[in-house]
Amino acid sequence: MKAINKTLIYALLAATLILTACGRGKYAQFGGYAQGGTWSVKANLAGVKVKPAEIQKNIDAILEEIDTTLSGYNKASQLSRLNAGEDVQPSPMFKEVVAAAERFKEETDGAVDCFAGAVFDKWGFGFGPGMNFNAIAQGYSCDRVAAYLYSIGVKDMLVDIGEIFCDGLNPKGKPWRVGVDRPVDGNNTPGADLDGIWESNGKAQGIVTSGNYRKFYIKDGKKYSHTIDPRSGYPVEHNLLSATIVAPTSLEADAYATYCMVIGLDAAREFILSRPDLEGYLIAETEWASPGFNLIKQ
Repeated sequence: MKAINKTLIYALLAATLILTACGRGKYAQFGGYAQGGTWSVKANLAGVKVKPAEIQKNIDAILEEIDTTLSGYNKASQLSRLNAGEDVQPSPMFKEVVAAAERFKEETDGAVDCFAGAVFDKWGFGFGPGMNFNAIAQGYSCDRVAAYLYSIGVKDMLVDIGEIFCDGLNPKGKPWRVGVDRPVDGNNTPGADLDGIWESNGKAQGIVTSGNYRKFYIKDGKKYSHTIDPRSGYPVEHNLLSATIVAPTSLEADAYATYCMVIGLDAAREFILSRPDLEGYLIAETEWASPGFNLIKQ
């Protein structure tokens, strides 16, 4: 998928629970493996009656459902089977994501087009013709897990499934912080080389970084990025290296980060400033942050 920023606190590789008592409540960390990488959740369980082991089990079940529904890498998923031409009855989850994809396609005039799978496949960044939900699936996953946590009474949380959703405060009673990776070729380890740190404002927010510095290939001396403009059918060639978007949901942050990478620096800056519900941080030859993007430079 895209080059994604990570939290400064990394996921557990196994489904291990850590409980931390502090002045504000009782925090638990959950973790595991999904969607080609690790995931982690930190949540304040003060007042929550569901046991941690049950929470872990339910999050695993949510992520398993997403994998068997939306993954293009799982050949048995609904997406893969539909792309292969099978007669499949789409589930409510699948219909929900298709509706979101249609909305983003219309809103961005086709710059974010989850139905242009053949174009991505042509350039080696897809998994066959048909639909491709890479631009929104991880953001959607964060929101689904967050919705579950809200349903059991969690108010303070950080959900990291490649993309990030956070709300409330961390175990120290301070805003959550997320590292923004420096977008340079060779920076393939999230958190190893940070450009800065974003600090939340305590509200429910998704934060996603999209960039061209991890997924690309070079052919005949020319670099081809994984950001494809579905409208032209070609990889983008502008100088925007990464776009970090803060939005009310991770789904929106995911889609709009992709959108910014497609349209380039100037248009992305104009788009972010036109949306009072968004904040953004763009890195090209120079760096630009919107007025409400809380960036702590390294």
